[in-house]
Amino acid sequence: MADMHRGKAGEKSQFEGTETFDPATDLPMFRDGMNWFVLRVASNKENSVQRTLLRKVQIEGIEHWVGRIMVPTEKVKSMKAGKPRITETKLYPGYVFVEMRLENDGRINQDVFFLIKETDGVGDFVGTSGKPAPMAQHEVEKMLFDSKKPEEAPQVKMEFAKGDKVTINEGAFQNYEGEVDEVLPDKGLVRVLVTIFGRQAPIELEYWQVRKGIGDE
Repeated sequence: MADMHRGKAGEKSQFEGTETFDPATDLPMFRDGMNWFVLRVASNKENSVQRTLLRKVQIEGIEHWVGRIMVPTEKVKSMKAGKPRITETKLYPGYVFVEMRLENDGRINQDVFFLIKETDGVGDFVGTSGKPAPMAQHEVEKMLFDSKKPEEAPQVKMEFAKGDKVTINEGAFQNYEGEVDEVLPDKGLVRVLVTIFGRQAPIELEYWQVRKGIGDE
């Protein structure tokens, strides 16, 4: 891969060891001469493919050809055994996003192409007629925006919809049955209509205080 060795093989990336560096926001969204491509990868191999490619890029000294390699994730708040927990889930399972510089003729550098394709777990590039296609601007913007979620306010996984019949599990209205009137995902709340003293009243509850179904449903 003689054409690829324009950098120093094994040279450390300028960002290595910088724990606070976030490629989704600490670099320009679009960099001159760089395009984003999408790789199809084997299920549950996204992170290993990312690590392997980053290592290969560093060893070969081809940072001028390959930039960011990303597996966008989001933090989701859910409940397990009655306790809240935060898990990190992949936004695009089965895909890895790679930022690359193209040759003057608009093609991916041949050595870079095969270095990526021969990586364990990699299927092929997303494109048409077997030709890798760069992502559109709006697709890149969405991917990078989704990659930066505030850790202090993780998304709540809401499994309720207006009209759902529910039972209250916790709190002063435990075992009351009602109907979902509104879902407030930003606050992690569910507004439920329950009958109290013969009249319907709205009650706002934490999402984990409510379960779907009434009675033995």
